[in-house]
Amino acid sequence: MTIDLKKTDVVIVGLGAVGGVAALPLARAGLEVVGLEAGSWLTPRDFAPDELRNNFRGWPQAAQKANSEIPTHRPNASAPYSPRLPIHPMMNAVGGTSLHYWAQSWRLNPWDFKVVSETTRRYGVSRVPKGSTVEDWPFGLEEIEPYYDKVEHEVGVSGQAGNIGGAIDPRGNIFEGPRQRGYPMPPLRGTEFTDRMAGAARKLGWHAFPGPAAINSTTYDERPSCQYHGFCNRGGCHVSAKNSTAVSTIPKAMETKRLQVVTQAVATSVTYDDRSGRVTGVVYVKGGQEYFQPAEAVLLASYTYENVRLLLLSKSKAFPSGLSNNAGQVGRHYFSHHTGNPVTALFPFDLNNWYGLPAQGVAVDNWADDNFDHSALDFIGGGNLWVYSDRRPIAAANMSTFGKVPSWGGAWKSFIKTNADRFNVAYLQKTTLPYEDNYLDLDPVAKDPMGFPVIRITADHKDNEKRMGAFIQDKMAQWFMEGGAVAVEKGPSGTMGPSTHAYGGTRMGDNRETNVVNRFGFSHEVPNLGIVGASVMGTSGAHNPTLTAQALAWRTAEHLAVNWNAIAKG
Repeated sequence: MTIDLKKTDVVIVGLGAVGGVAALPLARAGLEVVGLEAGSWLTPRDFAPDELRNNFRGWPQAAQKANSEIPTHRPNASAPYSPRLPIHPMMNAVGGTSLHYWAQSWRLNPWDFKVVSETTRRYGVSRVPKGSTVEDWPFGLEEIEPYYDKVEHEVGVSGQAGNIGGAIDPRGNIFEGPRQRGYPMPPLRGTEFTDRMAGAARKLGWHAFPGPAAINSTTYDERPSCQYHGFCNRGGCHVSAKNSTAVSTIPKAMETKRLQVVTQAVATSVTYDDRSGRVTGVVYVKGGQEYFQPAEAVLLASYTYENVRLLLLSKSKAFPSGLSNNAGQVGRHYFSHHTGNPVTALFPFDLNNWYGLPAQGVAVDNWADDNFDHSALDFIGGGNLWVYSDRRPIAAANMSTFGKVPSWGGAWKSFIKTNADRFNVAYLQKTTLPYEDNYLDLDPVAKDPMGFPVIRITADHKDNEKRMGAFIQDKMAQWFMEGGAVAVEKGPSGTMGPSTHAYGGTRMGDNRETNVVNRFGFSHEVPNLGIVGASVMGTSGAHNPTLTAQALAWRTAEHLAVNWNAIAKG
């Protein structure tokens, strides 16, 4: 029997990177908020620097639900399924994957919001790739900039601004759009290796700068600065210097006494009332018992795959194909960041990378987005080049031998012993576009332990992204060689299987025939249903999605609070 709970103003499904941000402006506005989180609260004891547990066993302390619902993948509708991942790229806990992510906190560039119009203006409409469903965002950087600023200061982001009010500062990213003020903290410190690579970039005539990170470079909000001890790659921070929502916005929201956090609550459906035309709350399971949390408004704030799955599972007479899906757009316009095409370099000297973290590095954006002339090229978009400090024992033991020795035996052992701190793998993020035949739906066979279908990904990289990937690889190899590398290896493109950078499925836009939510993140079909996260984003840019998703979440929550009677009461 389902237990009906006391009605609240807003129920948020998921208290991770975006739900944990959305809760703060709602609570400060005086609204009563219930946050449903499938995971639990974690403590510093859960954040031990354990590479085996964290990187290879998938955070068993926080990924029980996620690892039981790993999406399936096939490159296209007629292709066989890819091997299913052993662990989910995401996890469940209060704070979500902001606990174990790299914490890179990038803004999108102005071009990313206007890919279609800017490509057409500069190169002609024919340069938009055939089959792509990409649209301009319903607004530009200037409208989201104030929310980038709010999140950077409430969460805590370190970095060096490159464009304050149109004034360019060469210490930062000279390609970024205008911002109203600088970061609240200076950037993380560099290393001997990142300084070397910055110098190599300058010799090439490229602009190198430190990247932004949601990690304290100084004491901030009474939490200490980064200790640079390493193991930040898929690991938590035991001193709370990594600014997950669990240590930043969620505690601030709880201080208002307006946020109630319900842990180990697995949402199974969003309920809808045919008479009022509005959602009425969320059904969830906790400890084997089913509960119904009624609310005036519902915000879905889980990861892209779960936002889509919950909508598709929430069927009713009014929405036989899933909630907010009468236009058939839920699951469409899906894409994941094109982070394949790795480049690995071998150096003739130690890099001293055993300590540090992936967000501690140096970037080059000369080849990102539309920062360079594409007239003579056969693709649009580009990539961010990122060289960082990160080294762990198991990963080092699995380094490439660059064809110099066999991958086993005495010669291999000797090579590893000499070169374990002499290689570096660049992190390359490329612009990725949505296409008509890349989408999400419910798998007809694979189910989770509760009997619900998992998400099925049908998607593959297209020619535009493959050409772009090869181009960016060449630029990265050139940078490594200028930095002193003696050998470089280029890896394959990879698949579009489950990713930490998944976008679309509930895209945002003014056209209700091609988008699920409007410019403020509320359903075109259900007025009191909001959706936050990268699932509403229509383009990826060449940078991590987290800060943009958080800025959008703040904007959606603020819009709900300011327009409460119109949205919640109707």
